[in-house]
Amino acid sequence: MQTYFEQYLDHHQAAIRSIPVDRVAQIVKLLKTCWEENRQFFVFGNGGSAANASHFITDLGKGASDRLGKRFRCLSLNDNTAWITALGNDYSYDDVFVGQLQNYAQPGDLVLTMSVSGSSPNLVKAVQWANDHELTTVALVGGKRGTLADLAHETIVIDSQHYGRVEDAHMTICHMLCYAFMENSI
Repeated sequence: MQTYFEQYLDHHQAAIRSIPVDRVAQIVKLLKTCWEENRQFFVFGNGGSAANASHFITDLGKGASDRLGKRFRCLSLNDNTAWITALGNDYSYDDVFVGQLQNYAQPGDLVLTMSVSGSSPNLVKAVQWANDHELTTVALVGGKRGTLADLAHETIVIDSQHYGRVEDAHMTICHMLCYAFMENSI
């Protein structure tokens, strides 16, 4: 078992090292503009990525906002269970995120989605709608890349197809984004 864990950590570290810090810095710029212009920031994903979206928005909306003295207008579209189930039941599960964007989003807002596969139909549909309605889109994906890698305006690809490692790397990016505001004079 020890060998397995050592190998797991070696692969995990390789996934973390594949994070392109120049691309993370670009997303910090997008977030800063969003904050300065009082725009809305939407984050969403499925499964573990949904949990990461909620965690990220908590850190950004509380921690980073506390540090800055001006609040981020940010929302995880994963956190309204009643709305998600209504959209999924009455329309389609493919509509659970786009349906919320249709209510909240304005041109110039910022969208970030996380997906290991990069091809989840509900994420692709929401990002396509956001692109069509003049929002800026960001996708964090795994090594499969998927449709989102080419669809989003900004994409970060983690060099792994292992769900746990990619999700961990995505959360590392989310922490980097938050702490750029919490620990630096942005």
